[in-house]
Amino acid sequence: MGLSLYDEPVTATRLVFDKWGGHPHWEADALHLGDDEHGAWLGLPLGTAFKRPGATFRTTELQVALVPEAPFVATFYGRGGEAPCDLYVDISTVPVLDGATVRATDLDLDVLRGWTGRVWVDDEDEFADHRTRLGYPEEIVDLALSSCEQVRRAVGSALAPFDGPTAVRWMHRLEEVMMTP
Repeated sequence: MGLSLYDEPVTATRLVFDKWGGHPHWEADALHLGDDEHGAWLGLPLGTAFKRPGATFRTTELQVALVPEAPFVATFYGRGGEAPCDLYVDISTVPVLDGATVRATDLDLDVLRGWTGRVWVDDEDEFADHRTRLGYPEEIVDLALSSCEQVRRAVGSALAPFDGPTAVRWMHRLEEVMMTP
């Protein structure tokens, strides 16, 4: 029998992405909602600030992010905001929990699922550029390409955790947390 979503306390967590070579990328504060067989689930309330050098934006919808023991981080978007998709998967190094901080190196490639269900890979041009300019080692190139293809297939086939109901349960958990005084 799996863990109840409501058995774990919600804790503050920092999500930190860098680019290859330690170049800063996006950072945000999140809520660790709990864990399941897919990994750790983080909640990003409405208005959460994402910051990187020279840019800041705030979420316009509730979001939950899956941090697996695999080379990606998947963000699921609630309806009603400005997100162009319902799912955005950053291909990355395997995320590492460092105290209350989740760290991963963004490897440029992204798998998206639009609101109509269309699935595509984005930022292949950025990956090609960074592969050379930032000097990705061949094992990192292989990791990024194989992870991207595996995620694309899983999203396209609507396999859990990309099936819809899995993320919706965690979105409901975030909504519940946001309503609790």
